[in-house]
Amino acid sequence: MHLYLHIPFCARRCSYCDFAIAVRRTVPSGAFQTALLQEWEVRNREWPWEGTTLRTIYLGGGTPSSLSPEALTGLLTQIRANRAVTADVEITLEANPEDVTTANAEQWRQLGVNRVSLGAQSFDPGALTWMHRTHGGDQIGRAVTTLKRVGIANVSLDLIFGLPEAIPRDWSRDLRMAFALEPDHLSLYALTVEPHTPLGKWVDRGAVRLAPESRAADEFLEAHEMIVARGWHHYEVSNAARPGAESRHNLAYWRRASYLGIGPSAHSATQERRMWNVRHWEDYRQRVALSQSTIEGEEHLTAAQIRLEELYLGLRTTQGVPVEDVPSQTAMQWGQEGWAETRHDRLRLTALGWLRLDALVGTLRDF
Repeated sequence: MHLYLHIPFCARRCSYCDFAIAVRRTVPSGAFQTALLQEWEVRNREWPWEGTTLRTIYLGGGTPSSLSPEALTGLLTQIRANRAVTADVEITLEANPEDVTTANAEQWRQLGVNRVSLGAQSFDPGALTWMHRTHGGDQIGRAVTTLKRVGIANVSLDLIFGLPEAIPRDWSRDLRMAFALEPDHLSLYALTVEPHTPLGKWVDRGAVRLAPESRAADEFLEAHEMIVARGWHHYEVSNAARPGAESRHNLAYWRRASYLGIGPSAHSATQERRMWNVRHWEDYRQRVALSQSTIEGEEHLTAAQIRLEELYLGLRTTQGVPVEDVPSQTAMQWGQEGWAETRHDRLRLTALGWLRLDALVGTLRDF
């Protein structure tokens, strides 16, 4: 079983961000800890654990590293007091580089955090300013060094590709600088335009021209080539790692494992059921204070929905799907185009195929 905690607070909203965040100059760590543990008490009691233990705990956001060490201690201590964890439990904390001090990192490690996902995004100062990031490129390297020095060796870096051509950013240089820090994991995300974000408004009024799809595709393929050349495992369309350092928590999502999510906007899932919490922090806090359910909605998946989800998630990864799950003519065409390959009776997409993932899965909807 797997647990996700959503910590929504950020010092500033990034230009591209559509996540459920709450911008706060001062993070209400104590109030958040109280609310989250109240939800945890209810959900832990109701959730169908059936004797399972926690294999992963993921603190995402938002900016979990902005939460006070005392609040993080209270959360993780109570969770472990109520629920057994595996001996090798993976505990991931998302962090901004500027929050990684020696004192903070040591406290995270003492709490059992053994994996940190750093929101680097780029090493270029102009790109970081355009993204509304609150760190500089030099802080990324210092953060990685600090984490490794205190004993958190499993470090992941997030990078965004496909920025507008007007942004002074050298993608090849960013990749080289990321690999030079010797992380264990990279997450690579294409810039996307979401409504109601600063980026969305810039695009609507013509202030920003997005990069052509061909440029984003070239940058993705360049990253893939560098990953493979280093002997890494590009194990999912957006994720690559040293062999053995794959994110177990994210793999659980892609394998349709059950997971419980608590906090504003957090999602939960069993094999046939999906639930999601109210999105905004103030709404969430009010519901908890009134002893009301934090769940805003849920759905029960049909057999057809489950099948399509299994195809989509399987094709996102190098695990692929059983070859019999795809029409033979379709599989043959994908192979001829260089979009897929068959190994050990499983059909797997290539890097070129991943660029067409949504369209390819769409052709299987009625099969």
